Amino acid sequence: MPLLVMKFGGTSVADLARIENAATKVQSEVDRGHDVIVIVSAMSGKTNELVGWVESTSKLYDAREYDAVVSSGENVTAGLMALRLQEMGVPARSWAGWQVPINTTSAHSAARFVSIPRDNIDAKFAEGFKVAVVAGFQGVSAEGRVTTLGRGGSDTTAVAFAAAFDAVRCDIYTDVDGVYTTDPRITSKARKLDKIAYEEMLELASLGAKVLQTRSVELAMRYKVRLRVLSSFEETTETSGTLVCDEDEIMESKVVSGVAYSRDEAKMTLVRVEDRPGIAAAIFGPLADAGVNVDMIVQNISELDNPGDKRAYTDMTFSCPTNQVLRAQKAIEEARDKGAFAYGNLVVDTDVAKVSVVGIGMRSHAGVAAKMFSSLAAENVNIKVIATSEIKISVLIDRKYMELAVQALHDAFELEKA
Repeated sequence: MPLLVMKFGGTSVADLARIENAATKVQSEVDRGHDVIVIVSAMSGKTNELVGWVESTSKLYDAREYDAVVSSGENVTAGLMALRLQEMGVPARSWAGWQVPINTTSAHSAARFVSIPRDNIDAKFAEGFKVAVVAGFQGVSAEGRVTTLGRGGSDTTAVAFAAAFDAVRCDIYTDVDGVYTTDPRITSKARKLDKIAYEEMLELASLGAKVLQTRSVELAMRYKVRLRVLSSFEETTETSGTLVCDEDEIMESKVVSGVAYSRDEAKMTLVRVEDRPGIAAAIFGPLADAGVNVDMIVQNISELDNPGDKRAYTDMTFSCPTNQVLRAQKAIEEARDKGAFAYGNLVVDTDVAKVSVVGIGMRSHAGVAAKMFSSLAAENVNIKVIATSEIKISVLIDRKYMELAVQALHDAFELEKA
């Protein structure tokens, strides 16, 4: 039988009524002739509750026991979903990660897949079972301990199973009905996309769009898994949702497909750093070691300190999430104290936001940057930092102008038009 992977997020299985609703969608796919692997998240709010219990019990907790506790939410959902399907007459059983087994690395709370053997689940399908309900977000290490994949790990689990089992498609059911040109809460003109290329979705996910987890899109692109994002709360048809696919499946792409934003950004500038070979490595090496997620990087023009001084100095600016500023400051100060580099001052601006336009059509169209910058200028929005790639342009601006900038760019590139 053709095999389909269906993933249901926390809001889609938030209570027994929603689990029954999700089970009805699974039954419909079984009736269409599919064998189905269902990946489930914990019921909405349950993971946060479990994390709270761990932190209240032990401030310096054992990461292995943390994973054992927080992974239990998905096990509960998987069992309830299997029971509901059985009550509906659908042959189904639940699987914890270790039962499949989903083999992962030993990096607790941030594990990565090693392998997903098919034998056990294939054997159950051969016995007549139609649905395997698998707990997402978890796996098992080589040491035999339960591991978790980090936030959003159920999306990644679903894509990994679709790749391992050669699924015809991976359907991600959530509380939105697809991928939009931008956040509909910011502009009512936002339009649902019928299709979007892997590269575009990856950029949008990494730039702040919350629809899909970044690692899941990376995995889908690597193994050419066709992803469909759709709502759990609407009737499903062949044209529902947004298909994330190879760009060859898209007849004609708009120059810009979407506008993404990230509200909680910070801009950090090292003033008067000596401009010499290796200075970038000396700065960003310690930041990487400290787990700081550096994004945009700009180095200003080098200037001689004075005619009698052969040394040149520059300013180095980078962005990072606001919740990593203190960690970044500590890493920089420790590196300076060890003599790795020196600087005159560290200037931190935690009141900025990142706004980006994304589209594979940029590869073959000039003038996107000019239109973006002129649109922001018309709204009197000042740009602090600019970064580009082949299919995206990102800018840092004052946070108070973020929504205005998103609306202006959405209008400028006429994204409301199909």
